[in-house]
Amino acid sequence: MKILIMGLPGSGKTYLTKRLQPLLEAAWYNADKVREMANDWDFSDAGRARQSNRMRSFADFEKKNGRFVLCDFVCPTQETRRNFDADITIWMDTITEGRFEDTNKIFQKPENVDFHITEWNDKNHINIAHDIKEKYV
Repeated sequence: MKILIMGLPGSGKTYLTKRLQPLLEAAWYNADKVREMANDWDFSDAGRARQSNRMRSFADFEKKNGRFVLCDFVCPTQETRRNFDADITIWMDTITEGRFEDTNKIFQKPENVDFHITEWNDKNHINIAHDIKEKYV
């Protein structure tokens, strides 16, 4: 099961994923760590497409091996989200602007999400894990 945790930089993607990962016993790919491994800090349209492809490749591998996989990354456009092809999408909609103006300019609000988080709290990860297990396990 491929789970995308997306939102603007600073919205709490990694915060949520860090707490959700042990509850789902899932593999976890963080966009910054994946970019660091690839030594690719290109945030042009082509660079963002490459990152979406990398994240999809890791997630597809985990899914093919029967595991839940969490991928937290900005995934700012409808196209990058379509390319990633998540089974479940969690939108961290906790801020109106991120710290990078270029990302703010291209960020498109998602049309369909499974979980829409509008505030950080100590129960989001517990509730999401429960709902995912109820529906998919």
